Amino acid sequence: MSLRYSLLLLLALLVTPVQADNLRPAYLQLTETPDGLFDVFWKVPARGSYARLSLNVVFDDSVQEVTERRGGFVNSAHIQQWRVSANDDLANTRVVIDGLEKTTTEALMRIEYQDGTASTHRFTPGDTDHRITPKPSWLDTAITYFVLGVEHILFGLDHLLFVLVLLMLIPNLRKLVATITAFTVAHSITLILAAVGLVRIPVPPVEACIALSIVFVATEIIRGQQGKPGITARAPWIVAFSFGLLHGLGFAAALGEIGLPQSAIATALVVFNLGVEAGQLLFVGAMVLLWQTVTSITGRFPAWGLRLSAYAIGSLASFWMFERVAAFWT
Repeated sequence: MSLRYSLLLLLALLVTPVQADNLRPAYLQLTETPDGLFDVFWKVPARGSYARLSLNVVFDDSVQEVTERRGGFVNSAHIQQWRVSANDDLANTRVVIDGLEKTTTEALMRIEYQDGTASTHRFTPGDTDHRITPKPSWLDTAITYFVLGVEHILFGLDHLLFVLVLLMLIPNLRKLVATITAFTVAHSITLILAAVGLVRIPVPPVEACIALSIVFVATEIIRGQQGKPGITARAPWIVAFSFGLLHGLGFAAALGEIGLPQSAIATALVVFNLGVEAGQLLFVGAMVLLWQTVTSITGRFPAWGLRLSAYAIGSLASFWMFERVAAFWT
C-alpha cells in the first residue's frame, strides 16, 4: 500500500471536529441611494437568541449618521440598519470593525453605487482597519472575486475533504484528470445557475448533502478494502460530477453572501469560479507533491492506513451531516 495512504491518515487525524465552513462572517453592506446618501446594513453572527458577537462598525468623522440604528435578532444573526451621509462617494473614508481582533471570524464589506459598480473588502482579526478606495475598475473587481474564490475553497474544509477522499480512490493520472474535470464542470454549472437565480434550493439541506457526499465516498473506500469496489472506484468521475452539482450550490451560497456587482455580473461569476478552480488545483498539487516527496524517502505503509483514514474522515463528515440536519429540522 502506497505511503500516500499514511499521509492521508495524518491529514485526517489533524482535522478537529469543528463545523466546516463555519467561519460565519459578519457582513456590512453600504448601498448608495438616489439622493447621494448610503443605507447601511450590518449583520453579526448571533450566539443564541439574545446575544451576538461584540462587533461594531466605526466610521471616521467624514461620515454622519442621519437616522438611528435599528434592528434585532433574525434567525441566527443580529441585524442593524441605518442611513449615513458621506463625502465623495465614501472615497478615502476609514472604516473599522471594532472587536474583530478578539475573534477568529472575519467580516465582509460590500459597497454598491448608483451606477451599478460595487466593491468588496474582507476584514480579518489581523486587519480590522480599511480606507475605502475610489470606485473600483473592472480589474479591481476581477482581482477581488478571484481572491474570494481561492479563499472560499481553501477555507472550505468540507469541499477539500471531498476532493481528498476522491484522491484516495484514484489509481492513475488519467482518472485523476477526468475526476477533477468532472467535478469542475458540475459545480461550475450549478454555481452559475444558482448565482443568477435560475436555480433556488435552500442552503441548509445542500450543506447537509455535501457532508453526506464525503460520507458516501469514505464508505466506498472501506467497501473497496473489503473486496467490494463500488461505482466510485470504477468510475470516480461519475460520482465527482453528481456530487459536484451539490458543491456548486454551496459555492453559490457563499457568493450570495458576498453579492454580485450589477455592472460586472459575468466578470464576477467567471473569476470567482476560476478562483475556486485555482484553489482546488493548489490543494490537489500540494497533496500530490507531498505524497511524492515522502514516498521517495520512506517507502510503503500497510493497508490499515487507508482504512483508518476513511473511518476518520467519514466520522467527521457524519458529525457535520447530523449537525446540519438538526439545524434545519428542529
